[in-house]
Amino acid sequence: MKLLDPGTALDGFRIEECIHSGGMAHIYRVVYADARPGPGFAMAMKIPRMTAGDGAENIVSFEVECQILQALHGSTTPRFVAAGDLERVPYLVMEYVQGQTLEHWLDSPLQLDVDTIARLGTAMARAAHALHQQNTVHLDLKPANVLFREDGSAVLLDFGLSCHAHYPDLLAEQLRKAVGSPGWIAPEQVVGVRGDPRSDVFAIGVMLYQLCTGELPFGTPQTAAGLRQRLWVDPTPPRKLRPDIPAWLQEVVLRCLEPEAAKRYPSAAHLAFDLTHPTQVHVTRRGTQTEGTPFRTHFKRWLKAAGMHYQPSPLPARQVQEVPIVMVAVPHKDASDATLYSLREAVARALGTRPGARLACVTVISSSLTSTSEDENSETSVHRRYLAALRHWAQPLDHPGHQTSCHVLESGDVAQALLDYARGNHVSVIVMGAATHGLMTQRFVATVPIKVAMDAPCTVILVKQALPFEQLAHRAPAAVLGGYSDSDADAPVTAPLYGDDLGPLG
Repeated sequence: MKLLDPGTALDGFRIEECIHSGGMAHIYRVVYADARPGPGFAMAMKIPRMTAGDGAENIVSFEVECQILQALHGSTTPRFVAAGDLERVPYLVMEYVQGQTLEHWLDSPLQLDVDTIARLGTAMARAAHALHQQNTVHLDLKPANVLFREDGSAVLLDFGLSCHAHYPDLLAEQLRKAVGSPGWIAPEQVVGVRGDPRSDVFAIGVMLYQLCTGELPFGTPQTAAGLRQRLWVDPTPPRKLRPDIPAWLQEVVLRCLEPEAAKRYPSAAHLAFDLTHPTQVHVTRRGTQTEGTPFRTHFKRWLKAAGMHYQPSPLPARQVQEVPIVMVAVPHKDASDATLYSLREAVARALGTRPGARLACVTVISSSLTSTSEDENSETSVHRRYLAALRHWAQPLDHPGHQTSCHVLESGDVAQALLDYARGNHVSVIVMGAATHGLMTQRFVATVPIKVAMDAPCTVILVKQALPFEQLAHRAPAAVLGGYSDSDADAPVTAPLYGDDLGPLG
């Protein structure tokens, strides 16, 4: 279809200007042609190219995008407005999102600092996670399809190659195996597997690599043989191209780019978590290496890939649910060993049913515990003591190191601090001690657990003390942490709690 002139009316919409003319479609800024009120946001109309020389993929991709965009909701995707009749004039009207694509940062002549790279990567990962929770995998994430609003949040664009678990996959049925952009396509997509959310994690890893080095990790191969190489080949470590990249960031990037999906981050939420908490990233040889992977390793991977049969993935939302981020709120005062033991047992049960889960151990301290005049009670010293105590408490869980992190938050409002942490890190389950006050008391005094349970964005497991205090001598020792001042007032305490030579805490 030829370009439409400004002022052209189409099905009740008036063309204002063409904002993009690409090989797949033309995009226009539009308004309603009549006097009806607008939807409350700017609108854009996308019309696919349908000339004699264009392939079938244009129209098939358009069908896919129309189908999927109507099923999506939330701020990470454009809002759907209307779609035209495919047999007459196909078009898609959606929200026109103001902002800049990732290409803006990649085109910058200045090298991006690590904080900016982590911030952009976090926004992309959170947007992808929101998409995966709606049983949709994008499968064409690249700099042109990621837009950032002024507030820093990311919006994903162009769902023409996407896959929704509840709709027929038209692209898989009608087109070639490897559907995607060569520079960013995941290894499993190369062999025709669509619908795995970890494919989007791979694409985000490619974009993080670009932000770090200015280069594509695998180039832009145009042949099937060139694309298949990423099934066994690792890219050049970013630290070899840019020595100032910290080891933790290289660890994150290269984990995203693992040829086997099972070795990548199990969900985009896990990726966002590490980008947000760099001090908690478990750095392996992957993060410190500056030389490429040996030929022997690549050869073994090549043999494995030659005989590999990829299986379709489960529903994206279900796959995400199987690898949740579990947050345990560990008290720092007024908690008995019995309470801490019961809390740890509950966490062990939660992790036992979800082997791929990420565990975040959190405690909230008051600013009154720190001092600007005493070195022993400086903010750094206090935080280090409580971090060590948290690690001691979590040690008997024997959860893999790279899947466990400890966090000390400082706030005067314990409940709000826990809620903010849960929302900001896409926590799926909160485990915390239950208040021991009677129900009558809780009607008048809202305890921390009750506040969290009422306002939490996820499942909350409240744990009551299950083991008599006197029996703990025969069990594993508890760590030195206490509790919520209002949650364990009735718990029996016979002596100060100690651990890791830190002295009494709480």
